[in-house]
Amino acid sequence: MKLHQLDGYIQSIYLAEHHHGLLLLDGCSRADVDKVCHFITEDLNRPLNDLKLVVVTHMHPDHAGGAVKLRELSGCQVATANVPGDWYHGLDGMLMHWSDLLLAKWVAKRKGQPAQNIWYNRKLKADVLLNDENPLPGFTEWKALFTQGHTDRDLSLYHEPTHRVYVADLMVTVKGHYIPPFPVFYPNRYKASVDKIVQLKPRGVWLAHGGEIELTEEIIAHLRARSPNRPITHWRSVKAKVRRAIFKKVA
Repeated sequence: MKLHQLDGYIQSIYLAEHHHGLLLLDGCSRADVDKVCHFITEDLNRPLNDLKLVVVTHMHPDHAGGAVKLRELSGCQVATANVPGDWYHGLDGMLMHWSDLLLAKWVAKRKGQPAQNIWYNRKLKADVLLNDENPLPGFTEWKALFTQGHTDRDLSLYHEPTHRVYVADLMVTVKGHYIPPFPVFYPNRYKASVDKIVQLKPRGVWLAHGGEIELTEEIIAHLRARSPNRPITHWRSVKAKVRRAIFKKVA
């Protein structure tokens, strides 16, 4: 296995090259589809239908946005966690989807990226539903791990031969520190997920935002210290800002 890391629109893209096919470790964003296709056909000199599987670790724009389009172009399967229902369900889900798209656009602007269309369907019809510790279909040296907390369906992908793991947004890099992502909907699940990865004692950890790192005791301690005890979500953030504004006005 050879793992290729590409600079995506707002995140790192990881493409695992095997002799029998290609595995995309996450669904990337809609803006990344052309880059992935060009890399496969031009840099790797392989046909696009060598892309056999795209995993969607969770439904945020930079992890799910390109999956369906890549399936249309390559004929690959799309896999995701076996969790009932849609993440972006109902009116609240629709509003959260819009806010996540706006947040992705804001991050892209901060990174100096040109404005691009990153719209994607908030509901995913996957070909494969993965349970905790399931091997990936066609790529059995990879194992799906439930690492929920950021959302209710987060996956990490563990490569057993190299003893390395892709953790998606389980942690992110901000000013040289590794901290929990925003949002964290399920803080207890999040802490359990961090413990789960720590207990693996992996040789390396691949981040969607931060590349490959070694999971040191310092990183683990800082991450645990910053792990929230209650949900940190879009709606809670809005309410907190409103309360601060009202208090400031009254004062």
